[in-house]
Amino acid sequence: MAKAPAGKSPSRRGKQTAHGMSRRPRVEATIGRVVPSETRVQAVMRAAERSGLLKDKAGRIGGRVSSALVRQAKRQTGIETDTDLIEFALATIALEDNFAQVFKESRGTVDPKLKLGY
Repeated sequence: MAKAPAGKSPSRRGKQTAHGMSRRPRVEATIGRVVPSETRVQAVMRAAERSGLLKDKAGRIGGRVSSALVRQAKRQTGIETDTDLIEFALATIALEDNFAQVFKESRGTVDPKLKLGY
């Protein structure tokens, strides 16, 4: 069995394939949902950085959550550390555009007499 790199515990290395690459599934078979790509995680974190949401890292969060929830969230995102997972989850919420709510509120606002060409 290969040794873990110095300073990195086996639990933080993530699962690896025979080629030493991190295994990040793209589809969760039991749920049938597409997994957000690493690119999405990076895009959210870049947007949070640009918005100034990541400047001050003096805050601390503590709480108890289901270990199954954390494992599944890490599997879905490809994120390996708890801190990065929490930061991504909070950034995703903070940057949410509320599209569904705005879309719902706009229902019935188009004039029914409007000709749409079909």
